Amino acid sequence: MPQMMPMSWTMLFLFFSTTFMLFNFLNYFMYNPTKKKTLTKKIWITEKNWKW
Repeated sequence: MPQMMPMSWTMLFLFFSTTFMLFNFLNYFMYNPTKKKTLTKKIWITEKNWKW
C-alpha cells in the first residue's frame, strides 16, 4: 500500500510488536507449574546366596 505514509508503517509495526511482546510475557509469567508428588517406593533387594 504505497499510499500509506511512513509514519503509519512505524506506528503499525510498534503496535504489533508491543502486542506480540505483551502476549509472550503474559504467557510466560502466568504459567504456574504444579509440583509433582514424589513417590517414595522402597526397593526390595533379595539376596541370593549362590553355592557353587
